[in-house]
Amino acid sequence: MTDVVIIGGGIAGIAACAQIAPHLKVTLLEAEPELCYHSSGRSAATFIEDYGNRVTKELNIESLAFLRSESKDFLKKRGLLLIGKYGEEKEFQTDAGDLGLAHISFDEAFQLLPALKQEGITRQAYRPDVYDIDTNKLFQYYRKIALENGAQIRKKTKLISAYLQNNKWQIKSSNGDLSASILINAAGAWADQVAELCGVSKLNIIPYKRSIARMQAPKGVDVQNWPMLDGVGEAWYAKPDAGNLIVSPADKQMVSAHDAWADDETLAAGIQSFQGVVNFPINRMLSNWAGLRSFAPDGNLVIGPDKNNSSFFWFAGQGGYGFQTAAAASQLLSDLLLEENVSVDSKILEALLPGRF
Repeated sequence: MTDVVIIGGGIAGIAACAQIAPHLKVTLLEAEPELCYHSSGRSAATFIEDYGNRVTKELNIESLAFLRSESKDFLKKRGLLLIGKYGEEKEFQTDAGDLGLAHISFDEAFQLLPALKQEGITRQAYRPDVYDIDTNKLFQYYRKIALENGAQIRKKTKLISAYLQNNKWQIKSSNGDLSASILINAAGAWADQVAELCGVSKLNIIPYKRSIARMQAPKGVDVQNWPMLDGVGEAWYAKPDAGNLIVSPADKQMVSAHDAWADDETLAAGIQSFQGVVNFPINRMLSNWAGLRSFAPDGNLVIGPDKNNSSFFWFAGQGGYGFQTAAAASQLLSDLLLEENVSVDSKILEALLPGRF
């Protein structure tokens, strides 16, 4: 017997599990052999306070104090450098403003990135308070708390169906049946599918594929202290990773929920864009992957009880913001479920609740 069943073992599911387990009996179901298998295991692992829309930025701010706590040490300073070329001046100005970047000179940018090309680059903007997130450390932190508080985590357990009977969810899974008072949908790209398996109307949460390549840094080039680099219009990005570089075309291709893989042609476009701003060749790919970033129709996260079923909670639509919003988002979910006072502004809450649709 359990009080709460969570569907999905990515950062959303495990953070929710950790927040709720001290108060209620929780069981988490993950269809894959390992937790954090899909999008959460393929994150660019970056915290940018002003990344996302107005509502997401509020969750970023609410999460930051927890993430940079010295006792947790989840963040390492990285910085973000936006690079603009001829013809991109207007969009550069918009991006710099949205991301809270300050305009800097080419010489200042060159100090940050000694391999920066001068030809064709017309604008540079930077902010130092952008961080790498130790995503594995954060995930394991939440997992440890969940387990210490008695949560059960069942891997290789796929939801088959669920229905309400006498105010209890009767849940059929590939690893046995369960009964619970509350069901939480933290299934990422599969959130709408899970809802339909539970007899709940879907919210049109759509997955979009994003591809990343790990490229070998040239011999003799120390990239470790470089900032994250961003192209105008989020056309590409790159950042150091364990002595090498990860490069993404920042693609956003609408797809169905699946175990995503990177497309060679799409990766090549991102690598070519990055190659256009540095003065050395990068031509050896070490690995590549893709993840699914899932968005609700308005781009906001979806957190809280379904408008037609108060025992079915949504925790979905994290987009590309799952790790950087996890602390505040999971706290909000827990507060709503436990009927505690919430810390977010009422307008922000309205913009997150499923009832807005």
